[in-house]
Amino acid sequence: MNINIKPSGYSSTLRAASAVYAPCITDLAAAPMAEQFTVFIVDDDLGVRKSLARFVRASGYAVRTFSSADELLADDGVKGPGCIVLDLLMPGIDGRELQTAICKEGFEQSVIFISGTTDAPTIVEAMKAGAIDFLIKPVDGNALLAALASAVERQTKIYQRQNELATIRDKLAQLTPRESEVLRHVIAGRLNKQIAWTLGTVEKTIKVHRGRIMEKMAVRSIAELVRLTEQIGITPCEEEERNSKDSERVIIDIRSQSGRGGQALQVA
Repeated sequence: MNINIKPSGYSSTLRAASAVYAPCITDLAAAPMAEQFTVFIVDDDLGVRKSLARFVRASGYAVRTFSSADELLADDGVKGPGCIVLDLLMPGIDGRELQTAICKEGFEQSVIFISGTTDAPTIVEAMKAGAIDFLIKPVDGNALLAALASAVERQTKIYQRQNELATIRDKLAQLTPRESEVLRHVIAGRLNKQIAWTLGTVEKTIKVHRGRIMEKMAVRSIAELVRLTEQIGITPCEEEERNSKDSERVIIDIRSQSGRGGQALQVA
C-alpha cells in the first residue's frame, strides 16, 4: 500500500496502514533505542509533512517536522538519536545540499530521501553520500518502515561503538604515566628486558608494570591489548622513542587519548 502524500484524503490511508503495519510497531517497541529515536521530517509542503508525520507516529516513532533545511540546521535539538526523512527538491537549500551540510556539521542521523524524481545519477549520488534509502513518491509504506528500521539499526551500532571506545578510554585513564609509557613498548612487541634497558630500570619492575596494565585493561593476551589500543588510535612506540629517555614524549599520545592530557606527566 502506498502512502498518498497529499494535504487531504489521508485519513483512510492512515487507518488502513496502521492495521497493516501493526507487527512492525511491535518489533519497534522491542528495540533498545526505540524510545529515544526520533524521525525528523523536512519538507516545504505542509500536507506532506502532516501526512508523513501521522503515518510515522502511528508506527511507533517520535516525530518532529521542519518546513525547510534552514529550520532544521538552526535547531539544536536535532542532535539526538534519529533519522532525517528529507524531500529532495525544496526552495533554498535542497535535499542534497542539506545532506552535505549534515555531514559537515557532524550529525549522526541517517538520511532517507523522498522525491518524485527517478533521476538515476541523483539517486546514486545520494546513496554514495550515505543515504539509507531513496523512496519515490507516492511513498510505499512498507519501504518507508523498512528504511526506518535500517536507520534504527545503524544508529544502534554507532552508539554501541561509541560506548566501546568510551570504555577503552576509561581503562586507559586508570594507567599511571609509567604504565602508559610501558604500554606502547609492550604493543610494539618488545620483551621485558628490552623495555627495562630502554627505560633504565630492571626487568622485574617492567614485569610488574606489564601485569598491572593487563589487569587494568582487562585483557589476557598481548593480541587483545593490541586490538584495544588500535581501536582508540594508540600506536606502538617508534624506534627513536625506544632509544629516548624523554618519557613525556613517549606517553603523551596515551594521556591525551584517555582524556587526561591536561594533567602533569610524572614518571613512576
